[in-house]
Amino acid sequence: MTLAGRREIATSDGMERLGHEVGTALRAGDVVILTGPLGAGKTTFTRGLAEALGVRGPVQSPTFVIARTHPSLVGGPALVHMDAYRLGSAAEVDDLDIDVARSVVVVEWGRGMAEELADEWWDIEIERPIGAQTDAPDEELDADAPRVVTIERRTASR
Repeated sequence: MTLAGRREIATSDGMERLGHEVGTALRAGDVVILTGPLGAGKTTFTRGLAEALGVRGPVQSPTFVIARTHPSLVGGPALVHMDAYRLGSAAEVDDLDIDVARSVVVVEWGRGMAEELADEWWDIEIERPIGAQTDAPDEELDADAPRVVTIERRTASR
């Protein structure tokens, strides 16, 4: 299965299915950095990924708790779901002391902050349609609308 590439996802169910597809390929030690505007579908994607991993839910946005660990229900790796939006630096991500080696780590808003967690990671960008209002009410942000999802495998240049 090739994960890398661009896809157009039309619905929140489709975003969850894509997360599930990616989740089936992940193993302990994998890091996923999710980038996209408010309401793009980052948490919806993570719900599908969590389902594929067989972890305890529910999966919700970790914005206010910064990081939430979902233990495996099937003997696999835990899911650590992080939100770096309110963190000020990569050092603050490191201060969370996440057990990356025994977990799958998903970091929303993590670009430029979470790359130090691993030598290789999945960089996933979710783009809302051109002209989508970013100041729209929450129910409009969550409405089904096409998104473009770009998945790339990145390697640290140290």
